[in-house]
Amino acid sequence: MSSKHLTYADSGVDIKQEEITIKALTSQMTYRRTGLGAPLTDIGHYAGLIDFGEYALAMATDGVGSKVLIANEMKRWNTIGIDCIAMNVNDLLAVGIEPLSFVDYLALETHSESFAKQIGEGLVKGAGISRMTIVGGETATLPDIINGFDLAGTCLGMVKKNEIITGELVQTGDVIVGIPSTGVHSNGYTLVRKIIKESGYSYHDPFPNDPSTTIGDELLVPTRIYMEVLDVIRECDVHGLAHITGSGLLKLSRVTDLGFDIYDPIEPNDIFKFLQSEGGVTDLEMYKTFNMGMGFVIILPENDAEKATSITGGKIVGRIVESGTKLRDLVIE
Repeated sequence: MSSKHLTYADSGVDIKQEEITIKALTSQMTYRRTGLGAPLTDIGHYAGLIDFGEYALAMATDGVGSKVLIANEMKRWNTIGIDCIAMNVNDLLAVGIEPLSFVDYLALETHSESFAKQIGEGLVKGAGISRMTIVGGETATLPDIINGFDLAGTCLGMVKKNEIITGELVQTGDVIVGIPSTGVHSNGYTLVRKIIKESGYSYHDPFPNDPSTTIGDELLVPTRIYMEVLDVIRECDVHGLAHITGSGLLKLSRVTDLGFDIYDPIEPNDIFKFLQSEGGVTDLEMYKTFNMGMGFVIILPENDAEKATSITGGKIVGRIVESGTKLRDLVIE
């Protein structure tokens, strides 16, 4: 285990500074359309919703982040498109929205036919899992700006206005159901890469917890797409939803001002244990940076919990309380 105690800020990503930047940016976004297309939510939730008569249209936009640098190192890009789709679709699902269509944005330093085919392979697989169509996109050649490539996208979804789930129904005593992740997903990779760099390991080295795979391949496992959440919404009285991404459990504050007592968390994937050991990262920093094995959260009454866990393969991890976010003995905020 490293003698250092690395943090996300040490690697160059300061969540608090990022929040200040976002507030500065959104403070200028004062124009609001009225009538058809008027906004139904303020900026800051998982997706933006607009009035479309009986329905609400929802949009989310996101990218893959510095995970693409590991794909470049491994020269394997066929899962990156899944990550791009997942990061957008999961944000729509976190408001109870069914995804309909997607557009991608691929910025390149140079062109390669084999690379493009692999990116397309991942995008179409992610779209298939999400049951939506990729209707277009944009490719930009930017050798003076891009070193390698960047992949992002925007997802469109729709829901009846009376079926939007923003967390206003969450109440104390509600059960928290956590759904497992497939690994690191697509967040925190700036810290991941710093840990690997300082550990002396290579992405091509066997993964110590499973020598049948490499560290790089373990880090490229694609983000889980949580489409089964729509089945839970149809069959249960869902009060709140959360997609656990960058800033880890801090994301729960988007759902409600009430508190989260996570007394029985999902066991973190082996990749998190490896990263924590090699980076000397504290438990608190890990849970404020990564999903730590729990990529999605559903909040609902206790009498619906068994059905929700059956549908998702998740488990009851905690309960809604008056205030604060606590994981066993850790106070997250």
